[in-house]
Amino acid sequence: MAQMIFVNLPVQDLDASKAFWNKLGFSFNPQFSDESTGCLVISDTIFAMLLTEEKFRTFTAPGKDVSDATKSTEVLITLSRESREGVDELVDAALAAGGGAAKEPQDHGFMYGRSFADLDGHHWEVFWMDPAAVQG
Repeated sequence: MAQMIFVNLPVQDLDASKAFWNKLGFSFNPQFSDESTGCLVISDTIFAMLLTEEKFRTFTAPGKDVSDATKSTEVLITLSRESREGVDELVDAALAAGGGAAKEPQDHGFMYGRSFADLDGHHWEVFWMDPAAVQG
């Protein structure tokens, strides 16, 4: 079995979050989704578990607060794309679906990136890197 990653994120409104990600072209695995959890499929081995805050609290250590991502950054989630155009398409779709701009685009020639905040303020970085730069 291939190693997988499940990033767990608290959300205020699960239905709104699922609709946001659907507008970006992503799907949810119904086998791991219910009224308090949405299993966002990013790839065959990468998933984001969108959890209502109540459900999220059941996984955290007792007495710890759940971060408000609109006020502080708890994590940067970075996704790669196969082209600069793919970066623009995903970030533009996120902004059109109600997300917010997180910071200015970064263009280093061999690497290009943009970012957005989802409906709950989670910071998503989207980047493309020239494959020749990675090999070299």
